[in-house]
Amino acid sequence: MYATPLDLPDFDEEVVTEAHVRYLEPRGLGGRAALITLDNGFDHTKPNSFGPAGLKNLWRALDEVEAAEDVKLVAVTGKPFIFLAGADVKLMPKLESREQGLQLAQAGHAVYKRLKDSAVPTFAFVNGTALGGGFELALHCHYRTVSTSAMGLGLPEVSIGLIPGWGGSQILPNLIGVEKAAQVIVGNPLNQNKMLRGTDLVPMGIADVQFDAADFLEESLEWAVQVATGAITVERPEVDRSVWPMVIAGARELVNEKVHNASAAAVRALDLLELAQHASFEEGSLAEDEALADLEAGPQFQASIYAFNLVRSLAKRPEGAPSPSLAKDIGKVGVVGAGLMAGQIALMFARRLEVPVVMTDLDEERAQRGLAYVRAEIDKLEAKGRASKLKAARLRALVSASSDKSVYADCDLVIEAVFEELKVKQAVFAEVESIVAPECLLVTNTSGLSITAMGSQLAHPERLVGMHFFNPVAVMPLVEVIATEQTDQATLATAYAVAKKLKKTAVGSADRPAFIVNRLLGRMLAEVTGAVDAGTPVEVADVALDDLGLPMRPFALLELVGLQVAWHLCQHLNEDLGPRFPASENLRRMAEAEFPVFDASAKGKGRLTEEAKSLIELGNQPASAEEVKQRVLRGLAEEVQFMLDEGVVPSPKQIDLAMILGAGFPFWLGGLTPYLDRAGISASVSGKPFQTPS
Repeated sequence: MYATPLDLPDFDEEVVTEAHVRYLEPRGLGGRAALITLDNGFDHTKPNSFGPAGLKNLWRALDEVEAAEDVKLVAVTGKPFIFLAGADVKLMPKLESREQGLQLAQAGHAVYKRLKDSAVPTFAFVNGTALGGGFELALHCHYRTVSTSAMGLGLPEVSIGLIPGWGGSQILPNLIGVEKAAQVIVGNPLNQNKMLRGTDLVPMGIADVQFDAADFLEESLEWAVQVATGAITVERPEVDRSVWPMVIAGARELVNEKVHNASAAAVRALDLLELAQHASFEEGSLAEDEALADLEAGPQFQASIYAFNLVRSLAKRPEGAPSPSLAKDIGKVGVVGAGLMAGQIALMFARRLEVPVVMTDLDEERAQRGLAYVRAEIDKLEAKGRASKLKAARLRALVSASSDKSVYADCDLVIEAVFEELKVKQAVFAEVESIVAPECLLVTNTSGLSITAMGSQLAHPERLVGMHFFNPVAVMPLVEVIATEQTDQATLATAYAVAKKLKKTAVGSADRPAFIVNRLLGRMLAEVTGAVDAGTPVEVADVALDDLGLPMRPFALLELVGLQVAWHLCQHLNEDLGPRFPASENLRRMAEAEFPVFDASAKGKGRLTEEAKSLIELGNQPASAEEVKQRVLRGLAEEVQFMLDEGVVPSPKQIDLAMILGAGFPFWLGGLTPYLDRAGISASVSGKPFQTPS
């Protein structure tokens, strides 16, 4: 027996989403259309969401519509730019028991089921963000339209330790097939929580038709009338059930490979997708209820609430950022370098700031090669529908390249993305400073070199700031903003403002070696390679952190960043921070090897070739995987404490945010420092927890 929303207790903290009903008499319908608009009374910066009161409002709206006379169709839409961002995650910690969690799951199913089982055709007009329970509300309607401008669509629950618990795991695979459903429900959340766009939904079979934003509601209603009257027939292909077992098996392998089955939610979501092949909707819904109640009461979701709230709060208001009113306008950007990283940065600035961007390199051939890369990436955006023909043409016109640095004369910001060598960067800035206007910002994309030293020969070091973007630039959401003691407030404010316009989350760091993410990853790799140097086989050390569910094992990370780069970082950290970052001779030998170190047949997995293994010299103190894990965690706790003592960041929260967004530290672990607290590591190493108990 389902609990209904009316059975749920209210929470004072809920931002209540209303369900406003109005009746329309569109031409040709022969009756009335009931349009339910979800609206919490705020603008698009505070999305609609459902807590108990919001679910009750939709329930009562459906009561009203069902009692009304001559209603021929029912449509649900949202306030401008927002359909529904799902259940209000902030309220879930208020649930006092698993039973209350079960009631909330049942209540969502009960109200949504009324749309699915309605005798009158039901439509979802997805005009904007539709996440989690919002996406599932749309799936319950008989038909769906979507705005081409809609963004932030999908089922992200697995990323925060939950499953789509209001019908998503059962309806979606039976609508679009299990392979695409597994990607939306499990694959995307485990891939930087990738979102869908409005233009994705029709090709995937999720929405029936798309309309431009300008006349979206009018065109959706006109189309709905034609469907309701039989003038248009919507046909949906049968899904291929024969591939179901193979797809589920492949998805389980992927979850094991990607997070080593550390995500309880991902495993449970695949169980539900497997069930959806043969189960009735009612059976599947009951299984969702139980799974959601279990996970809500479980440790991974409870931990993820901290990470979820952290990303939402600090991403909007970066800790330590000056007033945005101090920021300067940016009308033209220069990029020093035309290699891969420089090309990615140039394209990002052109796309997000929509200002002219000019790249330079040592000669015309290199410069034009970099420009060709950018234009090829723009072609891909156009081909994938990520940029219209007009937008793509504009982007091509905005980006140019030259071998003559005089093109920087009228730039408002120049960022270097050249070889990671201090003297090279000093020379670049000395040359650029002699060309640019006095108010032009000078920005370095260094991943860890001293910015103070970089600016030591500048006439105006106060306009130098670090903005460390992570690779791949278009995907990684983090940028570390680094101020020196000379950086003035206007320069720093502009860096934060630019990061926001680039749609990046900025985390501030003091000018200390390797900043935040690379320093901690460097310490992690130092402990792993140190364990190997001491005698632990690579195969043991490499899997020691598997139960954390990190996106890459240590040797896969070494393969990604490159052994030469890793050795370079190792040397710098050893020189700057001392013996806790030992210069591993095994790492040096692999970096200097003149033959392939990583197995090309297992690209990206960090598997060493037999020749590479012959380079490794093991000591006589091997450790177990658990001992290596404890060594790494203790090393990380020690390094976090050093960073706090040095003032690299003002609080542990910034370390947690940086590691979540820059290193893929899973939400379900709840941030690095709370994890170390819960494991008792921080108290053991530093004598106290990093987080102050609330």
